[in-house]
Formats: sequence, C-alpha cells, structure tokens
Amino acid sequence: MPYPARPQLKPLPEFADTACSRPDADVQRRVEAFVRREYVAGRSLREIAELTDRSHSAVRNILQKHGLSRRPVGAPSQVPQQHDVQP
Repeated sequence: MPYPARPQLKPLPEFADTACSRPDADVQRRVEAFVRREYVAGRSLREIAELTDRSHSAVRNILQKHGLSRRPVGAPSQVPQQHDVQP
C-alpha cells in the first residue's frame, strides 16, 4: 500500500511569485527575516521553502549567509503538531 502524498504548503501571499534572480531589496530582507525566524522556531527547510516560494537551496543559502547552523538530518521538528497542542 503506497503512502499518501505529502501535503504541500502554499506560498504566503507576501512572497508568492517574488523569486527571481534580482529580487527587490525590501522583499529579500523580508524573506531573509522570515527564513531566520521560522527556522529558529523549528520549521523545516522544506516548509520554509514552500512558504516563501523559494528553493530548498535558496533557504539553505540564507541560513548560511546569516551564520545559522543547521539542525542534523532527521532532527525532530520544534513546531508543535496539531495532535500535540492541548486545548
């Protein structure tokens, strides 16, 4: 029996269709701030890439540019899952 497809996140409206080779400086600052904040909060590179409409490597490069060390592969997510949240 195959596994169900992984749900893909939609880009946030403020970042949708803003990826290009020479992005607007203001948009790039907002993307970089979002990437840093969300990665430190526990989101995965994949999730951040999907939310910012960027590639996995673009997100990784932003983290490297700002000196953030990456979590080990397979590290548990720091973002609470739906079933982990108490009412």
